[in-house]
Amino acid sequence: MPDLALFLAASALLTIAPGPDIVYVLTRGVSQGRRAGVAAALGFATGCLFHTALAALGVAALIRSSDLAFNAVRWAGAAYLVWIGLQALRHGSTFSLAAGEGARALATIYRQSVVGNMLNPKVTLFFLSFLPQFVDARAGAVGWQMATLGLVFMAQTAVIFGAVALFSGWIGERLRAHPAIGTRLNLFAGLTFIALGIRVAMPDMGGGRP
Repeated sequence: MPDLALFLAASALLTIAPGPDIVYVLTRGVSQGRRAGVAAALGFATGCLFHTALAALGVAALIRSSDLAFNAVRWAGAAYLVWIGLQALRHGSTFSLAAGEGARALATIYRQSVVGNMLNPKVTLFFLSFLPQFVDARAGAVGWQMATLGLVFMAQTAVIFGAVALFSGWIGERLRAHPAIGTRLNLFAGLTFIALGIRVAMPDMGGGRP
């Protein structure tokens, strides 16, 4: 079996590293409140299962070997984030704190986060390169080991991103106490999501975290 303690420590360090996903959660929390941030956090954590499955089945290797497939998924993910940003700019009232607290709105945020995570091929390739380093081939059942590692990664992502969501929601509450700032939160959120979409569309410059 893999060394879960070492894997968990490495995963936590990677999760808290700056990246589009954690910025997304922060933005949701600041602009729409704690529950919206937590919904986004859980969505990203759930998306880890998808990437784990692709890595375990070897699909990620096929994506990596095909520039066309990789770029198609990358551009789809970028377009999706830009679309969310444009919705925030066009429909500010539906992107407010009140709209982000309802069960239906939270479900939408969760779904958008899952899809956004799934459409990032850089995350898929990250799982393909990261998980096998902790697999013990001599123990057999490589697929089950990959699945176990993926579940551990998902759990720690939910905890860390959940904490980020709660903190950013607290910040958002204080910002909304000042009307001049609160009215600009939708603009901040929309521009941030568009910027994230552009960042996902860009080729890797430094090989950092996806």
